[in-house]
Amino acid sequence: MQERKTALFTYSLIRAPRKTLSLRVNEDGSLTVRAPYRLPAEAADRFVEEHRQWIRKRLLEQENKRRLRPSYTEEQKMAGRRLAARIFSEKCRRFAAVMGVSYGTITIREQKTRWGSCSAKGNLNFNWKTVLMPEEIQDYLAVHELAHRIEMNHSPAFWAVVERVLPDYRERRRWLLENGKYY
Repeated sequence: MQERKTALFTYSLIRAPRKTLSLRVNEDGSLTVRAPYRLPAEAADRFVEEHRQWIRKRLLEQENKRRLRPSYTEEQKMAGRRLAARIFSEKCRRFAAVMGVSYGTITIREQKTRWGSCSAKGNLNFNWKTVLMPEEIQDYLAVHELAHRIEMNHSPAFWAVVERVLPDYRERRRWLLENGKYY
């Protein structure tokens, strides 16, 4: 990785076995360019400058997201993790019995882009910030991840499993898509 500067931006240049350039504005506002090995660094500089409007727009969006999203102390995060562990242990136990599935361990994390996940081994992960959401959303997340114990995808069969337990899952899912960015 190489740090590069243009007239307007500083960015990280990562060389990779690829044919095209890609540009990413990271959550912290930094820029990353991935480029083919043989491409001159100056071409990457030009690429960044040519996309300055796009970069500025994405930087503004990132800043707005950061401003809207609350920050939490370590103490608040730890309390949230403990509460989430209790909540999801109970919810998963209850819904797993209803759905006729088993699962491995439950881990509470602070993922940046996910509210929950289910591994191929059946281990469940939940974001601690879900404890700040309404209980019906927590129920939806538990059912969603447990449904992956039956269907490890988001096919129509998967959504049918979710719907059998939560007939109104579409409204809950919509709420999460619309409001999740505020947590």
